This record gives sequence, structure tokens and C-alpha cells, in this order.
Amino acid sequence: MQQVALHTRLKPGKETEYDESHAVIPDELDAALREAGVHTWRIWRSGRDLFHLVEVDDYQAMRNALRDHPANIQWQARMAELLEVQDSYAGDDHGLSLVWELP
Repeated sequence: MQQVALHTRLKPGKETEYDESHAVIPDELDAALREAGVHTWRIWRSGRDLFHLVEVDDYQAMRNALRDHPANIQWQARMAELLEVQDSYAGDDHGLSLVWELP
């Protein structure tokens, strides 16, 4: 299993909307994430900065599987309203580079 860290940033004033959007995600999106191999997806927020930790079987395969999934397309359209920069689901990103961890 892979652990992938991500960073995104909210548009100014979108903090509450973002939190409310994530209070309960759509059932179809939940199912799509799980079918794509996601075990957990945690998000922390500090002001407008969002830090994600994704535990997934294969991150690249997950990105490719979700790229054209209707539930994800709808979710990404909603997130594009809230996030400063919304990356595409091209499947070619690798998340943040690990700098250090306590062994």
C-alpha cells in the first residue's frame, strides 16, 4: 500500500464551504474512491492550506481510474469552485516528496 501526501490551497473565504462540503461526501464518490483502491483519505486544514494523506493500493492507478468517473468529475467541478489551483486527473503526479520520517 502507498501513502501519498498532497497539498492544496483554498480560495480566500472558501474555508467554511470546503469544510461543509467534506462533512459528508456523496455516496457515489465514496464508492468510486474505494473501488479505485483508496483505503483512507485524511485532510487537515491550516487556514487556507490543506494537507492530505492518502493510503491507496496504487496512487497512479487510482488517479487514472477516477479521471473519467462521473462522480469524480462532478466532485472536481465543485472543488474547482473552492480551490486556488485544481490539478487535472492526468495520473502523472506523485504527491509531495518525503523529506524525513522518524524511523
